[in-house]
Amino acid sequence: MSDEPSTALTLRQRRKAAAISALGAPIVRALGATYRWRVEGLEHYDAIVASGKQPIFAFWHGRILSATLFWKDRGIVVITSQNFDGEWIAGIIERFGYGTARGSTSRGGARALVQLRKELSSGRPAAFTIDGPRGPARVAQAGAVFLAGATGHPILPFHIEADRFWTMKSWDRTQVPKPRSRVSVAVGPSIDVPDTLDGTVEEKRHELERTLRVLEARATSMTHEPRP
Repeated sequence: MSDEPSTALTLRQRRKAAAISALGAPIVRALGATYRWRVEGLEHYDAIVASGKQPIFAFWHGRILSATLFWKDRGIVVITSQNFDGEWIAGIIERFGYGTARGSTSRGGARALVQLRKELSSGRPAAFTIDGPRGPARVAQAGAVFLAGATGHPILPFHIEADRFWTMKSWDRTQVPKPRSRVSVAVGPSIDVPDTLDGTVEEKRHELERTLRVLEARATSMTHEPRP
């Protein structure tokens, strides 16, 4: 990915990002309309909402496309990078009812976390690709855990897996489900983080990694199971 902050994007880059977003969103929407979804564990999401709190969604960067489609139109606020890639990605996901907080672990992260705290306080959920924006893949970073400890809102881990897909040649091996794929969503129990002490954050970061590994195995298994 490019590392230019969004404020340094040229007019040409901004126009290019806008064009990618305008063309990409309807393609993603049309592709998603063909998917056959199978979901397990959605009651964990419902329980958080019923409690009056907001979920902090946590998932791997390589499942952005399918996650965007499944959780659309819930007002979720997502951190997107302050670079050209982040610009067009933000343009696409905003068309699916998401808000964006611009920042990453390498630039603008503290500002983005402040925005997410405000969004959670105002009743909007947040989401993290917890190994983004550049990896290493499948290694959870601490942002979602720290935010949960600072706000009292729980983490909601989930994984999405398709039975047929293309894999992009990127660090995260982004999965793009093929048309008419069976796409399985495994949602795990919420993870509460009592504080932001270093030891707590590290313990919960490891718990989150372990949980996502279990959810990945479950979602993969679901894609091959016959429908009840």
